[in-house]
Amino acid sequence: MGKIAASILSADFMRLGDEIALAEAGGADYIHIDVMDGSFVPRISIGSFVTDCMTGRVSLPLDVHIMAVEPERHIDSFAGADTEYIVVHYEAARHLHRTLSYIRSLGKKNGVALNPSTDPRVLDYVLGDIDQILVMSVNPGFGGQSLIPSSLRKLSELRRMREESGADYLINIDGGVYPHNAAEIFEAGADMVISGSGIFSADDPTAALAEFRAIAKRY
Repeated sequence: MGKIAASILSADFMRLGDEIALAEAGGADYIHIDVMDGSFVPRISIGSFVTDCMTGRVSLPLDVHIMAVEPERHIDSFAGADTEYIVVHYEAARHLHRTLSYIRSLGKKNGVALNPSTDPRVLDYVLGDIDQILVMSVNPGFGGQSLIPSSLRKLSELRRMREESGADYLINIDGGVYPHNAAEIFEAGADMVISGSGIFSADDPTAALAEFRAIAKRY
């Protein structure tokens, strides 16, 4: 069954606890944390003090996406008890294999994010060392963007690479994901979808989550 991660980048931070509780009650599988450093991407977003506050107080695992130069410097800060995945960017990790191995050494699952222009075949030599590959279907740094259509082709390519290599990674996608295009995204090859605006900016976030959940059950 397909999985859903609710990205709190689009949540109302004045009501963050309530927004997370809404995602939990609505059937999300993960809380997605976008960590932005203002250098790798234009904006600064969430620091580890936010995830520290969540420790022991959320029922869903955290999927942490580090959008930062030298991402290895931030891994320890986000390796709390509630974190399941720590995802770094291929474009930012200088020694990718070492970084992936280090994340696993902390008892966490690792992941590699790919910017829209990055060919997934750059990961050929580390496919067996990856737990999650995250397709950025928008240019990272801002919420509320429209999905780049070629991202669907990348999902299909990653699914083919997984089948041919015998690797066992989760295929995830982030950017421009809404209930109206979720079925097409799962069909293309995604195992999990991340949505921020599609949930928290909806007129009825609970209804949006229910729609996502109904679609995900088909895959």
